[in-house]
Amino acid sequence: MTVHFIGAGPGAPDLITVRALKLIQSCPVCLYAGSLVPEVIVAEAPKDAHILDTAGMHLDEIIDEIKKAHAKGQDVARVHSGDPSIYGATAEQMRRLKAEGIPFDVTPGVPAFAAAAAAIQTELTIPEVAQTIILTRTAMKSSSMPNGEDLETLGKSGATLAIHLSVRNIPEIQRKLTPLYGADCPVVVAFRVGWPDEMFIHGTLDDIRQKVRKEKITRTALIFVGPALAASGFIDSALYDAEFSHVLRIGKKGEVIEEPVQID
Repeated sequence: MTVHFIGAGPGAPDLITVRALKLIQSCPVCLYAGSLVPEVIVAEAPKDAHILDTAGMHLDEIIDEIKKAHAKGQDVARVHSGDPSIYGATAEQMRRLKAEGIPFDVTPGVPAFAAAAAAIQTELTIPEVAQTIILTRTAMKSSSMPNGEDLETLGKSGATLAIHLSVRNIPEIQRKLTPLYGADCPVVVAFRVGWPDEMFIHGTLDDIRQKVRKEKITRTALIFVGPALAASGFIDSALYDAEFSHVLRIGKKGEVIEEPVQID
């Protein structure tokens, strides 16, 4: 018996890995986060599977269901949205399963930030503009942020920020990041990425609050901040530069660079 933590992707039924789909199709028990995972995905479970929406359940109730399956020797598909490694509340479940001696594994999924970048046709790492992506959130009603992970500290990097779980905290984001990125810094708010009603609001740190308020978005949104979102006139990367050599291609200059590079 194994509990399979499964990343179901951001919402679109076809943005799920082959491995994840096969696990859902094979497990006799399926526990899924119904507020974020489409029912069409868990509908792939066996016809006689025990399917349970955990959106209204607390941790003890979820673990109890898993323990019941374990006692019966039944595999469990524990389906989360996006990728389980990012704001999935999976760590506490794994800790409990380890304490109970219940085996588990993890299948990654397409994270919301990657799906959002694809949807707006944007690369988040632009040569000499931004080469770092920071995934973070702000403190609201959930747990506080650890020391050194506040927006003022992270924003000093100038990196592309992907701010989760914070659309109702845009005034704070504006206040803390405007001195660091500038009022005209591009911002994109991605609402319900991968769902039929997905929406992308483009603006700046100066005007994004008004634009989001107009659309009445209060949850299920990701906020991108950074100059890479609207970069133009940047240099081409060295990877495909005719003058540049690497271990798989000799450039016009003939010099081979032995440093490791990312190759498609």
